[in-house]
Amino acid sequence: MNYAANLAMTLPEAVLAIGSIVLMLVAAWGGQASTRAISWASVAIIAGAGIALIGPASSGGEAFDGLYRADAFATFSKVLIFIAAAISIVLAPRFFERTAGDDLRPEYPVLILLSTCGMGIMVSASDMLTLYVGLELQSLAAYVLASFMRRDTRSAEAGLKYFVLGALASGILLYGISLVYGFSGTTTFDGIADAYTGGGTRSLGLMFGLVFVFAGLAFKIAAVPFHMWTPDVYEGAPTPVTAFFASAPKVAGVALAVRVAVEAMGPAVEQWRQIVIFAALASIVLGAVAAIGQSNIKRLLAYSSINNVGFALIGLAAGTPEGVAGVLTYMTIYIAMTLGSFLVVLQMRDHDNQPVETVASLAGMSRTRPGLALALAIFMFSLAGIPPLFGFYAKFAVFDAAVAAGLFPLAVVGICASVIGAYYYLRVVKTMYFDEPAAAFAPSDSKVEGGLIVLTAAFVSPLGYLAIPLIGGWAMAAARALF
Repeated sequence: MNYAANLAMTLPEAVLAIGSIVLMLVAAWGGQASTRAISWASVAIIAGAGIALIGPASSGGEAFDGLYRADAFATFSKVLIFIAAAISIVLAPRFFERTAGDDLRPEYPVLILLSTCGMGIMVSASDMLTLYVGLELQSLAAYVLASFMRRDTRSAEAGLKYFVLGALASGILLYGISLVYGFSGTTTFDGIADAYTGGGTRSLGLMFGLVFVFAGLAFKIAAVPFHMWTPDVYEGAPTPVTAFFASAPKVAGVALAVRVAVEAMGPAVEQWRQIVIFAALASIVLGAVAAIGQSNIKRLLAYSSINNVGFALIGLAAGTPEGVAGVLTYMTIYIAMTLGSFLVVLQMRDHDNQPVETVASLAGMSRTRPGLALALAIFMFSLAGIPPLFGFYAKFAVFDAAVAAGLFPLAVVGICASVIGAYYYLRVVKTMYFDEPAAAFAPSDSKVEGGLIVLTAAFVSPLGYLAIPLIGGWAMAAARALF
């Protein structure tokens, strides 16, 4: 085994792992005073991991005897994950400074780094063992992040619910992996694919394994019917943590599901397609209908994330390179829309500088904070998929792939169901522009948050269409790496 070549392919994860361990030691000696320095050092480490993607880490092939795969698909996913993780670290110091009762501690950026390392392993996994190690590293850090505000009962409740349900999902996933291993005799994705091709007496056991594996992965991406943790965790967790949960782990989970479906279980496409179609349609409909009655903006965005995962899964159901490219394009645009929405939520504070999370508090914001209202309106219209905003192209990409794969009824039902979701997005816009003004939010002087809002709003506006050749070409190259 050529260890130097293997380490070169896993360099991004090595950078994140070593960096997080060093910063953990710095935090132990430096204490609370080192928080801001560790936060910026964490962003630099993530940037370093991104730079490490250049070279063998993006095209080196298989490492460690098939446990890890460095290809264009993993690289595309990691770039999105690293961007979302870095933004989540940058947002935190100001949020905790202005929130009474809890301070940002230096463990926060270290936990984000460890979670990001786990996500990097997830999207490069080419063996069930690597898959599980990466998934659990990401999840264990996420459980702590959800309950990070120790004096806040909602945050503690969010962490406990996430941990209990996450442990259940891990058990389901492990049971599925054990069935697949038992009936295929291997944990490598290539070997499992060969077993699915073989059929015979093993096929029934492998099908049961497939169902349990997809059930475990559905929990990680909050797809119906394994979505139950999402609204409570999103509402209770600190807002920068919620922004992180809604972006980076979502990309990692969807990318992992795509790799398992295409590489490990590609020969069983007709079997897993039925599961994916059900999860897609159920997520779209429930995410739309359940959001209608929400009065808390973070819970509303939680159901929005469930709804959006449903649309992404339509691309996976196609089971083609075009479908996978559509999924990657969708997730690229989705994280911009979601992070932008949570950046606006971070600006929602009363004059005592405490967070305000009700939809009713947005009333009349077009008159009190017109720039912020315009940005949130752009994000809402884009999430609804209303042209000419860039969110429309995200939905078009997955529907086009589904139609090309012969799944015309799925595309039709998905388009019809998206109309339901438009209602609650438009309700937010109506509240901002047509209701009598509520108390104005406290002014914000954060140039970082303001700049990020402008950048994300510009990206999901019609200006985003200028990036289609770049995003579309890269997504297609990444998708072809799986086939």
